[in-house]
Formats: sequence, C-alpha cells, structure tokens
Amino acid sequence: MGTLLSLDLCMYIFQTLILFEHLKLYLQTIVPKEGWQVYSSAQDADGRCICTVVAPEQSLCSRDAKSRQLRQLLEKVQNMSQSIEVLNLRTQRDFQYVMKMENQMKGLRTKFRQIEDDRKSIMARNFQELKDKMDELRPLIPVLEQYKMDAALISQFKEEIRDLSAVLTGIQEELGAYDYDELYQRVLRLDSRLRSCMGKLTCGKLMKITGPVTIKTSGTRFGAWMTDPLASSRNNRVWYMDSYTNSKIVHEYKTMDDFVVGVVSRTYSLPFKWEGTNHIVYNGSLYYNKYQSNIIVKYSFDTGTVLAQRALEFAGFHNMYPYTWGGYSDIDVMADELGMWVVYATNQNAGNVVVSQIDPDTLQVLKTWNTEYSKRNAGESFMICGTLYITNSHLSGAKVYYAFSTKTSTYEYMDIPFHNQYFHISMLDYNARERSLYAWNNGHQVIFNVTLFHVIKTDDYS
Repeated sequence: MGTLLSLDLCMYIFQTLILFEHLKLYLQTIVPKEGWQVYSSAQDADGRCICTVVAPEQSLCSRDAKSRQLRQLLEKVQNMSQSIEVLNLRTQRDFQYVMKMENQMKGLRTKFRQIEDDRKSIMARNFQELKDKMDELRPLIPVLEQYKMDAALISQFKEEIRDLSAVLTGIQEELGAYDYDELYQRVLRLDSRLRSCMGKLTCGKLMKITGPVTIKTSGTRFGAWMTDPLASSRNNRVWYMDSYTNSKIVHEYKTMDDFVVGVVSRTYSLPFKWEGTNHIVYNGSLYYNKYQSNIIVKYSFDTGTVLAQRALEFAGFHNMYPYTWGGYSDIDVMADELGMWVVYATNQNAGNVVVSQIDPDTLQVLKTWNTEYSKRNAGESFMICGTLYITNSHLSGAKVYYAFSTKTSTYEYMDIPFHNQYFHISMLDYNARERSLYAWNNGHQVIFNVTLFHVIKTDDYS
C-alpha cells in the first residue's frame, strides 16, 4: 500500500513540475508593463517549489484576458499544492503503518521459528516416549504369541463344551430311559472329560523366558516375595520376606499396587526363623525351611499357627548343598500345576539334585527322583508341569541349562537364556496361576514371563 501511494505522489509532483515549466514559459512571454508586480521563483528548504507569477496591480481591469489566465493558473497550482500536501500526509501515515506491519511480520517470523523449533523438540520427545513405551511393551509380545497358541486350545475347549451340551441335551430327552446309577456314571465321565480338557490348557514345555518387569526395588540383596497360585482371581495378596536368615517377620499386602507403594496390611511373626529364600505360599499357608535344620514348616496365615512340620530325610542343610550363591539355599520348596515339590541334595545321591513330591497337608514325601545334576552347580531351579528346570548360574549370562521330567524320569540339556538385569538372583519360583516366574534380583522384585509349548492329545471317548 505504501509503495502505491508513493507512486501516486511522484505522479502528482511530475505533473506539477510540468505545469511550472508551462507557467515559466508563459510568464517569459509577458512583458512587464508599468504598474505590474513581479514575484520571484525559488525553492524552500524542504525542496518544495515556489513559483514565479506576474500579477497585475489592483487598479488594473480584472477582465484582462492574460490576467484571467494567470489567475486560473495560480488556482491550479494552489489546488495541486494542496493535493501534494494531502498525499504527503497520507504517505507518511501509510509509511508508519507499513513500518508497524514490518515489525509485526518480524515478530511473527520469530514466533514461527520458535514454534518450528518447539515442534521439532516436541516431536523428538514424543518419539522417545513412544520408543520407551514400545520397549516396555516388547516383553508382552511372547505373551501375545502364547495367547495365540492358547486360542487353538480354547477353540477345542469350546468344541468339547458343545459336545457336552449335546450329550446333556440327549440325557435330558432320554431321562426316562436310564436308571439313576447309569445316569450318575455318565455325568462322572463327562466331568472327567471336562477336567481333562481344562488340564490340557495349562501344562506345556518351557520354550522361552522374557522380561523381566521390575515391580519394586526394596530390601537387602537376598529375599523372597510371592503370591498364592491357588488363590481366587479376586485375591491378589503379596507376601514379602527380606533376607535369607535370622528373621521371622513376614509382611502381607492386599494387592500388588499396595506392595508397590509399601502399604502393609498385616505383619506376621513366625514361631521359627527361616533359612534360605526358597519359600512358597500355597492355598493360604506358608511353607519354609526351619533355621539350621532340614525341617519343612507349614504355617497358616489365617490361624497364625503351625499346621505341620516334618524333617526331610537325608537332606543337606545350612550350606551343605546350597545353590551357587550360598545363602543356606539347600532346601527349595516349590509348587506347579501338579502340586507341591521340594528340591534338595543328599549324601546318598553324591550331592546331586533330588526331587520329591510332597503332600501339602501332611508334608509327607509321596515320591522321589534322583538326578545326576550337582546341586552346588545349580544357580536356581523351578518346577513347571512336573518338570524341574535348573539354571546354570545366579549371575550374568544365566540360562536354563538342564531339565528333568518326573513323568518320564529322563533329562535333557537346554539353552534358554533370560535377562539377569540386576546381576544376582537369589530366588526364582514359578507361579502356575499367573504363568510367570517371581524373582529376587539383587534387591529388586521382578517378574519373568514364560512361554510354554503345548502338546494336545485327544482321547477317543465312546
């Protein structure tokens, strides 16, 4: 706008100069007569023209033709001078407006640059946040893969349910054709099939360990923490036992969230000190190794009393046959989908690992298997579906190295690595309900996810 107004002003000035030139030529043709008044021409300090005009004396006749033409020219010059003044004022105003707009545009340019820099910074930060979230979600990928594998089992389970529904419908229609005993036996067979089908969805062979997910950082370098694998889905209590010896205090938390923030719901003082870190909570009771003995104690959290205790015959204790990290970890009580187990070593088996299945109520040994794996060379161990899995170390580079099946009494060497994030594992237990491994990793309470390979065998029921 300022540029256009400046061009208009120049045109007016140009036209005025032309008129001045015509006026000068015209005046040169006028011979000043006696009694005429001549005004000089000049230029003022601002560069504005002062025109030369010839005016008649006041006494001369106003109707003189040349005088009239001169007066008309003067009027035109005055009009053009006024127009130039108006254009000058307008140009100055527009110039100020343009300067103001230029400053605003510079401010906007600065703001746009700042916004662009902020956008790049925000995008980089958001990208890093997304990357961190993806890193957090990456351990869930094997779990999702496992769910995909379980989907086929669930589909088969649905087919079994449909078959059961059809059979029950047939029984309802034929109710009058069967006596009570035959009907009852048929219901028992159906119930057995249903339980068998459900059992097929739980057990499998260990294929992969992912994680860990760090739940909390607390306590000393050694300890144990756990949940009850037989508890209902609404019961998510957590138990916490810091240190591997010389303690009797157990903390209970109502939920995992309470455990994370440290809100203790109850504290128990056991009648005997424990030894090691290989304790479990099973069906509402704590099972642990009594201090300086090979005695297993069953303590009820509900009644606050000892329900049973029994010595494990020939079992070494008090660092006679511990895991590689020591810590009086001679006797390891554990549980899986098939029940309760205890892992230890004896002189009779040359210090090699011994596996025994025990009765959860009486602690009586039901069956025992001797392996050829040295207990002192085992980092940790855990049971899944009746198979004992042993790690080769408790330090960095640890992996599941050996597996012994109680079903076939055979063993195999494996190579299943897992991430020992905090470099020292003093407790590693399997939770069948959650299908995960609870670990105490150098003062960090962590959880590993496991992937199981399922082999489904169908039976031909008539």
